[in-house]
Amino acid sequence: MTFTHVLAGALVSDLSAAETWYTTLFERAPDARPMEGLLQWHLPGGSGVQVYRDPDRAGRGSLVLHADDLDAAAARLSEASVRHEGPEPGGGARILRLSDPDGNAVVLTGT
Repeated sequence: MTFTHVLAGALVSDLSAAETWYTTLFERAPDARPMEGLLQWHLPGGSGVQVYRDPDRAGRGSLVLHADDLDAAAARLSEASVRHEGPEPGGGARILRLSDPDGNAVVLTGT
């Protein structure tokens, strides 16, 4: 068996606040709302991110996303008032550490 795509997920307590934050991150509204309490952003190559309302488990996850231009992403997110400490070395590349409103770790990687 070969796995070819991933659909990563973040569990949140307040779907409206999460939608605002992830819309800022992805620079667009969700691509799909497949069921009550679930938002999806589709990424190139068939992968994606799901944000799901689950207050009992919210804030315990992590997502790692690759950004083509990490410095531009950091600047854009700063302008949008998304808090971060700027790009830093990490794992052979550079990373930008973010937290969504529930505390899920969202790490952008890039050069």
